[in-house]
Amino acid sequence: MKNYIYNFSAGPSMLPIEVMNKAHQEFKNWCNLGVSVLEISHRSEEFLHLIKNSKKHLRNLLKIPENYKILFFQGGARGQFSAIPMNLTKKKNFTDYICSGHWSNQAAIEAQKYCCPNFINVVSKINNKKIVLPMNKWKINNQSDYIHYCPNETIEGLAIYEEPNFKDKNIIGDFSSTLLSRKINIKKYSLIYASAQKNIGTSGITIVIIKKKLIKKSNFLVPSILDYKIALKNNSLFNTPVNFSWYLSSLVFKWLKKIGGIEEIEKINIKKSKILYKFIDKSKLYRNKIHKNNRSCMNVIFTLKNEKLNNIFLHESRLHGLYALKNHKIAGGMRASIYNAMPIEGVKKLINFMLLFEKKYF
Repeated sequence: MKNYIYNFSAGPSMLPIEVMNKAHQEFKNWCNLGVSVLEISHRSEEFLHLIKNSKKHLRNLLKIPENYKILFFQGGARGQFSAIPMNLTKKKNFTDYICSGHWSNQAAIEAQKYCCPNFINVVSKINNKKIVLPMNKWKINNQSDYIHYCPNETIEGLAIYEEPNFKDKNIIGDFSSTLLSRKINIKKYSLIYASAQKNIGTSGITIVIIKKKLIKKSNFLVPSILDYKIALKNNSLFNTPVNFSWYLSSLVFKWLKKIGGIEEIEKINIKKSKILYKFIDKSKLYRNKIHKNNRSCMNVIFTLKNEKLNNIFLHESRLHGLYALKNHKIAGGMRASIYNAMPIEGVKKLINFMLLFEKKYF
């Protein structure tokens, strides 16, 4: 696809072309109803069937045990920054927040409104490369109600692949940018959550996977739309959901299942990131400052040795059909987000451009 635009946006990110085509095909006539899924009642027989099947497909893909419930919310992952402490702890209780980057730190800051979070920095440096301390080095508070961490920091391009093994602790994971991209052991967690606009679908919906025993009557200050018990009781339909985001997510689940599930997409994601990191490591112009143990497979961060070339790089990359390579303003530099929907052809096209750019300007 010579003229195809490859979208490296960190979120909302690109969707599988097969899913986009299916949505286009059904846009005006969903389930042969003669109307769009955007304008159908969320309590209709057809949409309730979509909800049931989407949960079933997600449970199968992630091998979610039966003692876990799947809930759908609005408000993005930021909404869960508030919902989690409001539902699971109290104002004066201690919680542990593992701070490995911008988003885990934001979650901890929000939690200060509802509990007493311990900010635990786990990032160190080896040979000027960022690395995350192993979990047995994390300074956990024995009195804390739960441990919260983010396995993949999109802005820093830093990932934690080690899975938790803390005894008698509720572990909470913000999987917004990594859910469905690799195998995880759900049993290691009490709750995981993920906003949709990375590997799941479009923005507007957030998935919460939670142990049933944690869902209990919350304090009266929890807004009803963020209350886990109310969400479960109402099949995540206490308020009108974002129909289209839920619909697209269901198509993504089917697409993943069709191509071989989590096991297959993980192999593809590892392959994509490996060839890109290999090129960057050999380059004289591009640099990555994350230790190999903690390099993200989803968000490949790199800087140019000559920063005066940044704007030229972004301009010319766009002309070559490579979209949204600018990193967040907090970190600067470049970011190639290569989520599930990014084909290996897109990564190869990026590498070819980076090589040509380096020969031209450096």
